[in-house]
Amino acid sequence: QVQLVESGGGLVQAGGSLRLSCAASGDTFKTYAMGWFRQAPGKEREFVATISSVGRTTLYANSVKGRFTISRGQNMVYLQMNSLKPEDTAMFYCAASTYFITQDPAKFGFWGQGTQVTVSS
Repeated sequence: QVQLVESGGGLVQAGGSLRLSCAASGDTFKTYAMGWFRQAPGKEREFVATISSVGRTTLYANSVKGRFTISRGQNMVYLQMNSLKPEDTAMFYCAASTYFITQDPAKFGFWGQGTQVTVSS
């Protein structure tokens, strides 16, 4: 079991940066691959980025590649977001998976409550 709490969202102008954080409780955190997903109003939840349990493997959605960076530390996962665009506006969710690495939200068994990111033009 792992519990996840996101923070760091907010309002930022286009071209700006934000760093999202996800705090994980539980002593099994290091065994989980971690991911970030987002959901904009009226749209389905979509994959953003994921990182393997030991942090050596990462995957990104094409829409964020080169702008976003996922990383992890002790019981923390981060999403550094640069060159933000209005289309990045969404609720961002942190999630944990027992799979080695995956983009499939159905393979993430634990989810946080989300943090809102709003990018103004």
